[in-house]
Amino acid sequence: MTDSQANARPATDARAWTKILARYGKPSNGRGAVEVAITIVPLAALWASIWATLDVTRGFSLLLALPAAGFLVRLFMIQHDCGHGSFFRHRLANDWVGRIIGVLTLTPYHFWRRTHAMHHAGSGNLDRRGFGDVDTLTVREYRALPKLGRLRYRLYRHPAVMFGIGPAYLFIVRHRLPVGLMRSGWRLWLSTMATNTAIASIAAGLIWLIGVKAFLLVHLPIILLAASAGVWLFYVQHQFEHTAWESDKEWNRYEAALHGSSHYDLPAVLRWFTANIGVHHVHHLSSRIPYYRLHNVLRDHPELRGIGRLTMLESLGCVRLVLWDEARRRLVSFHEARAAA
Repeated sequence: MTDSQANARPATDARAWTKILARYGKPSNGRGAVEVAITIVPLAALWASIWATLDVTRGFSLLLALPAAGFLVRLFMIQHDCGHGSFFRHRLANDWVGRIIGVLTLTPYHFWRRTHAMHHAGSGNLDRRGFGDVDTLTVREYRALPKLGRLRYRLYRHPAVMFGIGPAYLFIVRHRLPVGLMRSGWRLWLSTMATNTAIASIAAGLIWLIGVKAFLLVHLPIILLAASAGVWLFYVQHQFEHTAWESDKEWNRYEAALHGSSHYDLPAVLRWFTANIGVHHVHHLSSRIPYYRLHNVLRDHPELRGIGRLTMLESLGCVRLVLWDEARRRLVSFHEARAAA
């Protein structure tokens, strides 16, 4: 198939796009090494700078935590691509870089890779919810809940919990055990416990070197900011008004990938820090494409730009969308669901 023929394809021909995009899924070991270096070196330099300026001006130190968190988010995206086997050519390189980064991101590599693969395998499938995604109820399911159940779901979907308390709990507490896959074999336990041991060892060394107060003042803001940013990104990639959900009988993974994932069209600087993860519909169609080639896909196939496109301003409205309305086939707010009832 020539490029002109590929460009002639309708943007809605989801399955055909997987074949067109296959040629972008060729990682470069050299490019991967450079991407790691230009992410981890500035992160380390910023960490040291925050510690060095703690006694000079606390406000400036906190300000430096913002770009440091950005680099940590970018590091997580490298781990993400390693989990898909798309960052380096060889699986061994992907796995070891992913394991090492997992210590810095507080995310056990093999456990996260398993749950994320389950997310990709069932994204948009109403009968396969629960792994690697934001818990989402249908309007009918929500109405069937008792009052306590509704209150629990409302608290879970509240912005302060979803983007504040929730991310801190997820990365600091929940990732310390293979929650949800506790009986899925020793490998996930080994990955989780090895990651925990490495985290504890590094934290203990840094506390011994600079003290517990300085360690917390430096590292905690970076972790909390990065965790909230990461959850926000994942949220808007699937929780937008005209996303796609189907029952298992009607579900099609190609259609779910193309129309159930957004194109979060961020400014260039934020695209760089988030490693093009906003091009999420393309990523779900072909997860073997390294993040440093996702933007090439949009350049070569501009017809994909408008599918599921969200600007930063538009994405703010996604926060109120909490229930899937099967009749109207879109996400709705609690108020809309109540009004429809």
